[in-house]
Amino acid sequence: MKTIFLNFLTLITFVTLTSCGDKAKEADTNQAEAAAVAKSDAVTYEVNPTLSTIQWKGFKPTGEHHGTIALAAGKLNMNSGAIEAGKFVINMDGIEVLDLPKEDDNHAKLTTHLKSDDFFDVQAYPNAKFIVTGTTTTDGQTQLSGNLTLKETTNNISFPVKLTFNDKENIMTLTSETFTIDRSKWNVKYGSKSFFDNLGDKFINDDIEITISLVAEKL
Repeated sequence: MKTIFLNFLTLITFVTLTSCGDKAKEADTNQAEAAAVAKSDAVTYEVNPTLSTIQWKGFKPTGEHHGTIALAAGKLNMNSGAIEAGKFVINMDGIEVLDLPKEDDNHAKLTTHLKSDDFFDVQAYPNAKFIVTGTTTTDGQTQLSGNLTLKETTNNISFPVKLTFNDKENIMTLTSETFTIDRSKWNVKYGSKSFFDNLGDKFINDDIEITISLVAEKL
């Protein structure tokens, strides 16, 4: 019996480590800053929501879930090949769960739960937004900074991005490295050990992995 119990503890530890131990680096998170302002000679690219996406991944001791969030709209102002200003709007009602089949009852349950006031309360806050506050480039790597508003809370985050241009088709693609945000900093409280004690193994990690891919067309 003792051997079985020890093996059980080993299994739980393994699942916890594999579910929670290999997440991407958290985005630098600070207080909101003033929005960047584009110069008069800036070139504007309009985000194509159909071709753009935000991938997410959430973690708990017994596993993980992943999916996408839809983009509603966005524009980026470019100068000399660099982002000068911009904004994109995230359709929080467009949260999709991809790791469960749609015919599985748990798919609908999880999707509904994420949209409920336990998590993102999309009825009250249908959109989130990201407003560019600046960029820095060091050793060829660009950090994009902006104010991310979820529900009623705004924080400034910075994360690495890569820009590619198709001048023939007037298309620009922005792709972020995978990064995490700490949902507790936006007061998304459900199952968070930052807000509740005695959750045991029923907690959900605060970190949410994010990967952003934007396709935008020059206006």
